[in-house]
Amino acid sequence: MVFVVIGVTSLILGTAMIALLKIFSPSTGLPFQEKIGVILINGDITSSRNILSQLLAFQKDKDIKAIILRINSPGGSVGPTQEIHRQVQKIAREKKIVATMGGIAASGGYYIATAANKIVANPGTITGSIGVFMQFFQVEDLLDKIGIGLEILKSGEFKDIGSPHRKMTAKDRELINELIQDIQTQFITAVAKGRNLSLEEVRKVADGRIFTGSRAKELGLVDSLGNFQDAVELAKKLTGIKGEVVLVYPKKERPRILDFLIDSASHSLLRLLHEIKPVAEFRWSGFSDFGINETY
Repeated sequence: MVFVVIGVTSLILGTAMIALLKIFSPSTGLPFQEKIGVILINGDITSSRNILSQLLAFQKDKDIKAIILRINSPGGSVGPTQEIHRQVQKIAREKKIVATMGGIAASGGYYIATAANKIVANPGTITGSIGVFMQFFQVEDLLDKIGIGLEILKSGEFKDIGSPHRKMTAKDRELINELIQDIQTQFITAVAKGRNLSLEEVRKVADGRIFTGSRAKELGLVDSLGNFQDAVELAKKLTGIKGEVVLVYPKKERPRILDFLIDSASHSLLRLLHEIKPVAEFRWSGFSDFGINETY
């Protein structure tokens, strides 16, 4: 009986000791330390699926007290950008979200940032570019020169609007301009609402021009100047977190070489098709995506 009591006591004391070591050891995962989620938005925005799934995962995780969006993007397609913006807007009502800008957060990149509770930019960050554009390629003259003809049967006058096989008419341009102005109004409205500015204030700078982070702060487009760590400190302040925090990143699947090659090839093909096919975009076209991806 004595040996049983000693054994049980030793087991309890040993378990308690291990628990204390896990709690107070600086090299462990620190189970009781506050956590902030970090989501990276890099490069052209052509799809919303991955970012949305990461946002939803952090939204459902009760241990994640705030979310930081690290944006390093010149923007991208309208649809995916608005989907991400909408989800950030929803989550920001229940969890604080801080957007921090890297080297560039322009057009669609800035559009997403406006849904966050606060925006932090570096003084030299390239941002702004509030605007929409569509580009069209025309090969009609080329086809004529090489003797290739194309005949299109359509159900209505504008069914093939923007086709590369014919030049635009005056009516075509009028309709496309109406479409662009509609989407532009949506962009301006999102910025005005997110930044608590009037529509007129936003319209004055919504002609596609770009700004430094410093100038954007003067215009009220961002809240403060600072780096990634400053954004972390701001997130802590907004949520009342004291002391150190654990930064949690979405889980990464280890890519296989074949998957990597396929993804690279498909990305290049999509970029090519994206340039040829007329698509409305929140994107600053003056920047290549080379070198703007970040990893932490």
